[in-house]
Amino acid sequence: MLNIVLVEPEIPQNCGNIARTCAATGSRLHLIRPLGFDISERAVRRAGLDYWHLVEVFDYENLDDFFEKHPEAAQDCWLTTTKAPRSYQEARFSPNSWIFFGKETAGLPLDLRERFRDRCIRLPMIDEARSLNLSNTVAVCVYEALRQNDFPGLLGVGEMAKTP
Repeated sequence: MLNIVLVEPEIPQNCGNIARTCAATGSRLHLIRPLGFDISERAVRRAGLDYWHLVEVFDYENLDDFFEKHPEAAQDCWLTTTKAPRSYQEARFSPNSWIFFGKETAGLPLDLRERFRDRCIRLPMIDEARSLNLSNTVAVCVYEALRQNDFPGLLGVGEMAKTP
């Protein structure tokens, strides 16, 4: 199962969209504090996130807390950053990869990027573009990882596949 790790996300709408992607793909969502929003049951209900119950959400105080609880993440992680030296198409995702995304205003911390320098990837874009929206970047990377692993456990057809 893919693991999506958001490091200090700031915008609740992005997190909501990412949670929906996780719900649709069976991916786990890991949130590293501080968060720019409330994820209490009451706040989630008030926001109308009717798919939140379909997502396994884990919450960590900081990156140290995360790596203490998941040392295995260091062995199969990919870090998305506009500063990366290579394209995401060079990544070889496993079905259980850990894909990290940074906060909207600053990206991933420098020390984390340096620690996993050879695992940093980016989405190709024109030079003048600062970045894509965080939730769009997550969706692209999640579906690329799933594609590389033949979309494990996901339906490849919809109701139109039924004979009329």
